[in-house]
Amino acid sequence: MGVSSKEKRSFGQSTNLVGVPTELLGCREFNAHPVELHISGAREMNKNLFEMLSHAPDLADAGLAFHSYMNAMFGIDPEQREDGARARRFRASFLRLLKGWGYDSNGPEGAVLKGWVQSRFGLFPTFHKQVIDRLTGPVWTAYVEEKMSSRFHNNSIHTQLDMLYEFCQWALATFVAPGKTHLTLYRGTNSFDEHQIVERLDRRRVVMRINNLASFSEHRDVAGCFGDIIVTAHVPVVKMVFFNTLLPIHPLKGEGEYLVIGGEYLADASYL
Repeated sequence: MGVSSKEKRSFGQSTNLVGVPTELLGCREFNAHPVELHISGAREMNKNLFEMLSHAPDLADAGLAFHSYMNAMFGIDPEQREDGARARRFRASFLRLLKGWGYDSNGPEGAVLKGWVQSRFGLFPTFHKQVIDRLTGPVWTAYVEEKMSSRFHNNSIHTQLDMLYEFCQWALATFVAPGKTHLTLYRGTNSFDEHQIVERLDRRRVVMRINNLASFSEHRDVAGCFGDIIVTAHVPVVKMVFFNTLLPIHPLKGEGEYLVIGGEYLADASYL
């Protein structure tokens, strides 16, 4: 059974900033045979950063260099307070978004992150608090309102996330997974509302449409803490936005956590 034309049309918008058609980027064939992805202009506009990173002896040193560069560029202070008089000067930061995602991927910070994926990679979210099955109506409207909220949608937040993605890709290629195209990752779930089964190939193997941004773990036992069903997927390295040891600070709580760009994945789904 193939994917219907209606499902294909729902992958996302016609434009993105990575130079690969959205319909291709979202399909299982891309995930099986990925190509290198870069966000248009992100590396070109930050040549000094990547020149500096080229001298880093290890990931820890590179993470410190990246953090210092981002602080200089965007005035990011991980100790920003959000109360009192300083609230008027609050600057959105990718660190705050990651922290919010760790608490609740369906909160306002999660909406901004999903909106960034939509903008840069063209893929629509399929879930935000509820299933998003059409681009009209109250569920979609609530998502759009949250992703465009000025509270987190300032201080060039999409540019910050562009740089995070490019740094993540550089770190994976240089230190974490050099020469690898995929990593095996795991996700625990109790239902398939957020990540929908498109096709069931046999008792365990499924084609699953993963939300446009989702958390996975490199540890199966950690994934089991989040649900009785374990989804095992071979995730393209080019679809990884963040992993838990990328930076010297750890805004995400999950051990071995990866943020992964979605689409259709061939996966195993089995009970613990």
